[in-house]
Parts: sequence; C-alpha cells; structure tokens
Amino acid sequence: MRRLVITCLAATLLTGCGMDDSGDPLQVTDQLTAAQPAPAPRDTPPAAGTVHPAPAIQHTAYDATTGTLLTTSATTLAVRTPGAEQQRTIDLPAAPASLRTEHGHALLALPDADAVIRVDLRTGATTDTPVPGRPVDALDLGPDRIATAQQDTREVTVREHGRPSATAAEFDEPAHLLTTGGDLNVLDELTTSLTPVDPATGEKGAGLRAGAGATNAVTDRYGRILAIDTRGGELLAFSTDPLIMKQRYPVPGSPYGLAYDPTRDMAWTTLTETNELVGYDVTGGQPEERHRIPTVSQPDSVTADPETGKIYVASANGAGIQVVTP
Repeated sequence: MRRLVITCLAATLLTGCGMDDSGDPLQVTDQLTAAQPAPAPRDTPPAAGTVHPAPAIQHTAYDATTGTLLTTSATTLAVRTPGAEQQRTIDLPAAPASLRTEHGHALLALPDADAVIRVDLRTGATTDTPVPGRPVDALDLGPDRIATAQQDTREVTVREHGRPSATAAEFDEPAHLLTTGGDLNVLDELTTSLTPVDPATGEKGAGLRAGAGATNAVTDRYGRILAIDTRGGELLAFSTDPLIMKQRYPVPGSPYGLAYDPTRDMAWTTLTETNELVGYDVTGGQPEERHRIPTVSQPDSVTADPETGKIYVASANGAGIQVVTP
C-alpha cells in the first residue's frame, strides 16, 4: 500500500515547503508554466466497459437532475441521455474553457466570446452574460449570482444580476473556482496554489501551495477540496476552515481528469500517461485505491453519475466516450 505523506500544515500557509525567497511566497520560479496532461501512449490494453463514438472532447459533466451527460467538442455542446440513441447539440459562439452543471442547467465560460452562457438542459434555451477579460471558469453562487475567473485581467469577480459586486485581483492565472461553506476558493494554475476569497467583499485570504502543478479540483461532501497535482503526480486534500493541506497521496501516471461521486465517496482520476482510470475511497485518513480500469486513449476528462455509480471517461483525441460501472 502506498504510504500517505502528511504535508507541512498551517506553518506553510505563507512560506510553503522547499520554496525560494521570491517576492511572491507562492511563486517558486520566475518562469511559470501551467501543467498539461501527458500525451497518451500508443499501446495500452483495450478500454473496459462500453465505448461510444465521439469527436475529440474537451469537457465532460453529468447533470443528476435531468439524467443527462454533457460534453463539449470545439464550439458544440452535446446533451446525451445515457441509453438513448439520439443526442441534442447546441452551437456555442466560441469554445468553452469550462463546463459545469447544476439543477438542470449548464454553465459555460467562453473566453473568446467574453461571455458566460447558461443553458437550460430541458429546453435548450440559452442566456448570455457579458464578462470582459476572457472568462475561463464560472460558478453558481445562488439565484442571479455567479463568480467568474478572468484570464486577461487576472481577477475573480462576483456578479449579481450580471453586474460586478466584488472583485479579487492580482492572481497569475485563476483557472478553477470552488465553494466550501461561505467562501470562494481559487485554484491558480501558474502559481499552482489555492486562495480563499470572501465573495461579499472580494477580500483574499492567505493562499497555500497546491503541489508542483495542480490542474483540476473538486469539492467533496465533507467540505474539503480535492485537487490533482499533475506535475507532481499526487492527489491532494485540503480542509478549508482554515485552508490547510491535510493529505498528499502519490498517483503515478500523470493524473489529470478528476471527478467525485458523493454517494460512494469515490474520487476518480484519469492517468493520461497510461490510459487508466483510478478510483480512490476518500472517507478515511488517506485515499485507498479501490479500482484501476483501462480507458480510451487520452482520457482528459471524467464525470460520475452519483445515482448509478457509472463513470464516463471522454477522449481528447477522438477515441470516444467510455462508460464503465465499477
């Protein structure tokens, strides 16, 4: 069994482990580059489960309210009902940088259109919200209230009825937004760090390093943030009140895609270097590997159906959508 590595805790909030003495305590080098998924190998075992043909897919999400699987390919959003022959496609004005679903709606950030689009999954109706500064993520905070991360302005903005109400500035590359309790948390892919933000005022709390190259993150039902350190090959777990790294668990194979099943407390991560999907039980003091499954080529995204336990893995190079029931 792989051994859990407990990190430096609260004392490292501003100093980190093994960091240099630069002006930004979260910056470890002057030449920052965001981590990327490793290219898939050519020869791996056949994918488990069932594989459905599909173009190259960038984002995948499952909406439990409508029982639909969502994928994005270039400027097209596909809405599928698992088991049905037909799918509905919605043309988007630009390629999305993120895809989220909640309560029968999809929320997509479109940086090249300077907009966030909300899609009603029952009717296909869309609503646009202008967001200057190339938004790369958008997150629902409540009725008529969203948070957005802007790449060009390096800001995170809370909008009420479409108008800015609070802004947090001076990020390097705010890429993913997460909510835990009353706070908004920002994953910055260049500094590979997490920073809490007060959504009412935009005030930033003390940031914390998130490995050597964090790429994706989700929240679990315990109020933790689970993050994938692609460059460092680890699954990280953070408590958020206060923000403290609680767990670092080795995950060889260049982990990238990440999904969480709250019904089974399983964190699923794809390994693009080996074309595998690994399921970890995250209920205990350290992750416990429960499943290891061969996948389609280049499995950059993954999502879970919390009712059936089915896992959907999407290929970023056109190898299809894989459906597995562990």
